[in-house]
Amino acid sequence: MSDRIHFLSGRHIVVAGGGIAGLSFAVALRKLWPPQVPPPKLTILERDSKEDALGRAGYSLSLAGYDETGGLVALRDLGLLDTILKHAILGTQDGSTGASFKAWNPDWTELLSVRFKPAPGLPTSSIRIARKNLRKTLIDAVPDEVRWESTCLSATKTKNGRVSLRISGGNGGKPESTVECDLLVVADGASSKVRASLRPDDQLEYAGAVQLIGQASFPNGIPPPLDRNWGQQLSGGHGVACFYSPVDSHSVVWGLSYVDPTFRPKVGPFRSREEILPVLEEARRRGHMLGPRFLEVLDATEDPTSVLVSPARDKKPFAHNPSELGPVVFIGDSNHAVSPFAGYGASLALKDGWDLAEKVIQASSVDSAIRNYDAVSVPRAVKVLQTSRTRIKHGHSTGVSYFLFRTFLSVMGYLLWLSGRA
Repeated sequence: MSDRIHFLSGRHIVVAGGGIAGLSFAVALRKLWPPQVPPPKLTILERDSKEDALGRAGYSLSLAGYDETGGLVALRDLGLLDTILKHAILGTQDGSTGASFKAWNPDWTELLSVRFKPAPGLPTSSIRIARKNLRKTLIDAVPDEVRWESTCLSATKTKNGRVSLRISGGNGGKPESTVECDLLVVADGASSKVRASLRPDDQLEYAGAVQLIGQASFPNGIPPPLDRNWGQQLSGGHGVACFYSPVDSHSVVWGLSYVDPTFRPKVGPFRSREEILPVLEEARRRGHMLGPRFLEVLDATEDPTSVLVSPARDKKPFAHNPSELGPVVFIGDSNHAVSPFAGYGASLALKDGWDLAEKVIQASSVDSAIRNYDAVSVPRAVKVLQTSRTRIKHGHSTGVSYFLFRTFLSVMGYLLWLSGRA
């Protein structure tokens, strides 16, 4: 880059989506941009209102920090790690080097405890954090314009090599408006409207499993072992499993899952206690072998807005073709959605944002920036997607397959204990 100019100096960048990936890119671009070089204008379009974005309870998620692909590495580079660690639910207590992922038997005896060593320069290898706190930290760090309640409906490559965007809302009461930009960063999530307009055949795939999800509240404190741990309870070969993670000191998100070759549409969130009773009864029936603690969690699930039936879906990543799409790049879930079984979606989103900003600043053109970005982002996402599919297969195994998987977990747990990582 010249000391005076960059190919995007004075140009207009639009980020479609103010989620984790889009905000990470916006913060990274401003942090990395050389102060002596004229910057681009950057506009973020976000469909939520600011109140919804900052106030929605949501759920907790995992951020990894045991290698350079982790979200904690991206947050360190963004200069936000210390702020994020203050909001950690698990992963920083008692001098721990990281939150341990647990695998339990139906009787809650421990099959596996995984705790990796932190990557160089990090105080912990993983944390759990409420999504709203991660998003608020990123929003607070963005110095650019955020157009709230604005959705990018479609994008079209123009004859002059720019991108024309059709936008709804956020424009002084006008229902729709049109904006042109020199680079469009698409970060509008797994059900991306922009992807639907530019790549209509590139859709989510059913991953073969369904989750019944809810949030249990314990006013007197979360019962052990869920108060200080997160992980998955296996069913002893019955083909179901239940994931648990604290959201705060009084709430736990749970997700009972089972495999089913038939796609089941998403249902929920609900509006009344009566509406969620069939879901809770189904969870009780499918997970009856998981014991009294599981039933206690179900009984403590009263908020209807936290309950839903959700099919696990994901999408393979793709490399971009700038000559076809124009100056458009998809990041985060808009490119490579992963199911909750991956446990790595937020880390991918944070790293995507940082890496794209870095490649943009280092490159001499949009085309070269996107090619260099694809070279690091696509292989990373492929690996995570393959891991999540494997977890679905083995975590819900039955018969001999379950016996072999349980043996593998026991051996792995012993080896991790010997190495000091359990």
